[in-house]
Amino acid sequence: MNVLVVEDNALLARNLAEVLEQGGYSADFAGDGLHGLKLALEQDYDVLVLDLALPGMDGLEVCRHLRRELPRRLPVLMLTARDTLQDKLAGFDSGADDYLVKPFAPEELLARCRALALRRQDYQLAVGALRIDRRSQTATRAGQALKLNPQAYRILLALAEAHPRILTRSELTRKLWQDEPPDSDALRSHLYLLRQELDKPFDKPMLHTVHGVGFRLDATA
Repeated sequence: MNVLVVEDNALLARNLAEVLEQGGYSADFAGDGLHGLKLALEQDYDVLVLDLALPGMDGLEVCRHLRRELPRRLPVLMLTARDTLQDKLAGFDSGADDYLVKPFAPEELLARCRALALRRQDYQLAVGALRIDRRSQTATRAGQALKLNPQAYRILLALAEAHPRILTRSELTRKLWQDEPPDSDALRSHLYLLRQELDKPFDKPMLHTVHGVGFRLDATA
């Protein structure tokens, strides 16, 4: 598991490094909010441990930027010495997933990071370079955000959940429209729009038509 720790207290950052490494985790560090935000946007982390009081840009603002700019959902554990209800609500309102008050036991930090990482796995789906976030209903391919309308997203999700098997046309139609399917042109139109986002900007297509059967995703593309 890869963890990003954004903490300006050098001594605490070193202690956190030891705790995470002993727990079997790999950690990157940033000493201010702007650097932390840059790393979080550029790298793929399982959990972000974010101090509230940071120089340059505080933890609340970092979290708000992430929720606006990051196409995937990154679980955020906010650290702070402030333990009032108002402070906690401000953290959650900014987009934090959990809140840990200093001082804390190392075991509690590890347990919360582990729980957040597992929660992320529950709502994230990966097929090759494709990443789908069920919680935010967004998708990326090779880190590039895909601009999908609701039906194109549902088609992509259905194909990813079925991978590696072929999803038949009738199965896909039922997933989209249950017992009231429109004419066949509707599905064809949505598949065309999906391909424009999923495949056109890349060298190899992921979405393949298996003639007479249905559709599948190629994880090697």
